[in-house]
Amino acid sequence: MAMHDDELHIDEQVARRLISDQFPEWRLEPVRRIVTDGTVNAIFRIGADFTARFPLRCAEPADMSSELNREASAMRELATCCPVPTPVPMVVGNPGYGFPLPWSVQTWLHGAVATPKGLAHSNMFAHDLTGLVHSLRAAATKGRHFAGSGRGGDLKDSDEWMELCFRESAGLLPVDRLRILWMEFRSLPPSGREVMTHGDLTPSNLLVEGDRLVGVLDGGGFAPADPSLDLVAAWHLLDDKRRALVRSELTCDDLEWWRGAAWAFQQAMGLVWYYRESNPGMSTLGQTTLARIVNDPEFSAPTSGSPGAR
Repeated sequence: MAMHDDELHIDEQVARRLISDQFPEWRLEPVRRIVTDGTVNAIFRIGADFTARFPLRCAEPADMSSELNREASAMRELATCCPVPTPVPMVVGNPGYGFPLPWSVQTWLHGAVATPKGLAHSNMFAHDLTGLVHSLRAAATKGRHFAGSGRGGDLKDSDEWMELCFRESAGLLPVDRLRILWMEFRSLPPSGREVMTHGDLTPSNLLVEGDRLVGVLDGGGFAPADPSLDLVAAWHLLDDKRRALVRSELTCDDLEWWRGAAWAFQQAMGLVWYYRESNPGMSTLGQTTLARIVNDPEFSAPTSGSPGAR
């Protein structure tokens, strides 16, 4: 079932032909589709060492080419400061055989994809997440600033999207309660500083072995943003005690912690209804994250005592 109204089709036969014709060095390598909860790209593994990523949503080819080159630059920059491996961009492929957009190849990383509850009780994993966020924040912004709107900027920019999410979530979620919480979150002021962030630290972008973080995927969004943005990982992946560990180790003040919960809330609200039928794994992630936020004592009875109102 398609996840998006404008979703493109790509199967193993087309992917194999594009790869073998444009990059003959891989023509004898097996090509197989990797089933993931990802929503932006179709992923195909090339042999043992590489991955082809085909965009799933319609776009202008020239715009996609620019985007892929921008992402490759961000990925290379991320690799210089990430404490665990992250994929290395290799080449950009051209449209062909019914697939209308440029696509990319990067290195394959070993590890299991993290899950919302799999390591929720692990102190070691929480410590690794803290180390990751700390390392990314320490990278130089080089004078750059957050560009655009949405996650990482002003929370109020999400009002229209959140209103749509509330309407579509009627009967699925306690919408009245969630609306009240969003009114608290949207009033939070900016932190006044920007740092380098991954921008999408969801379970599907983190690789683990045992209790350890061993890889970070989808680094094309590495850029300056609100420092609380990467705190979404704590809400997507950890229980209350492990979240407290992250908060303490990163020395988050109340405003930063609340804004991290707000970005996780904004992201999760869109997952539940949008992917309910087309991507149950992402829908479940949204439900899990929202439950953690709503049931957290700090947010269970929102009042004007939030950091934004003090």
